[in-house]
Order: sequence, then structure tokens, then C-alpha cells
Amino acid sequence: MAAVLDSVRALFAPSTFAIDHENAGDVVARENLLNRAMGAGRTRKSSEKLRRGCIPAEGLALVARDRSGHVIGTVRLWNIEAGVNRETQAVDALLLGPLAVDSDHEGKGIGAALMRAAILEAKQRGHGAILLVGDPAYYERFGFFAEKACHLVMPGPFERHRFLALELKDAWLEGAAGMLVASGRRLTQAKSRRAA
Repeated sequence: MAAVLDSVRALFAPSTFAIDHENAGDVVARENLLNRAMGAGRTRKSSEKLRRGCIPAEGLALVARDRSGHVIGTVRLWNIEAGVNRETQAVDALLLGPLAVDSDHEGKGIGAALMRAAILEAKQRGHGAILLVGDPAYYERFGFFAEKACHLVMPGPFERHRFLALELKDAWLEGAAGMLVASGRRLTQAKSRRAA
């Protein structure tokens, strides 16, 4: 029902925001938004261990901008290996997060729009699955369920019922088991490519 309401609101609401790819000029605004929305403890979460020192997956750092161009929402996805499959091959996937919306703009469908855009972009780029740690009541409307991640673990403490996955390709996570490991480009790799 919530997904239907989000769709109806989005259909009839005047466009007060736009989804865009994050750019270098958004870094300070994004970090300030995340600090306000998630608090100082956000960098101690298990998900952060997978993001630390990495850059987001190609084309999968998105922001919501108000009519003035200010960042009012953010979501990023990160390359990971979601354990191994039955043939002991690493299972490439994405880790979503953090997702945050400025408190002055909550309830306007911005978070849902960011989620839909991120899922669509990930699917168009050929990714097989997205995992996250979050509120099941919110993320299930987008197709994320704990059952899909039941044989996977985070590299640190996490609440099992909040560890969710969405398969973008059928049976992508079937048989996947083990710990999530960061597999994306490292910040130092990105800097050295620009310098070359």
C-alpha cells in the first residue's frame, strides 16, 4: 500500500526535486546531510567497513536536488563480493547505502525516488543483486527481503532481520554464502588514474 501511495503522490505532486548523478561539488553537502540525518556514529557501522577507502560503483552515486540545485537527498551503491556460490566463485553484487533525505524534505517521496533510480540504474548497468542493512518495513516495498541474504554475513555486528537483498537477475544469490567483502576501486587507485 505504501508503494501505491508513493506513486500517487509522485504523480500529482509538483516537481520539487530532481534526481541527478553526484558530482565532486556535492561532497561537502552530502557529508553534512549524512551527519545530520545519521549522526556521528554512522562511520562505526559494519556497512562502513565495506565502503571505507572505496569509491562508489560506476554511475551509482545519486543525489536529489531541490529547485535551487541544493543536495537534499543521497544514495550510493558500492561494489562488493557477496560470499561465494556453490562453485566457490565470488558473487559480484552491490551494497546500497547510506540513503538519507534532509529532514526538511522528508515525506515528499525523495527517498523512494532515489531508491527507484538507484535500482533501475544498477539493473541497466548489468548488476545482479543489491544488499543493504535497513528497515525491512521500508525496503520490502522495493523488493528487498532478508531471505535472499540468509547465508551471507557482514564484516562486523549487524541485525540479521535488517540485512536485506534484492536480486536484479533471477537466482543471482542462489547458493551464495559467506562474508561480504569490498571489491570496488579504492580511493588511491582513482587518484592515481587521474594523476596519470
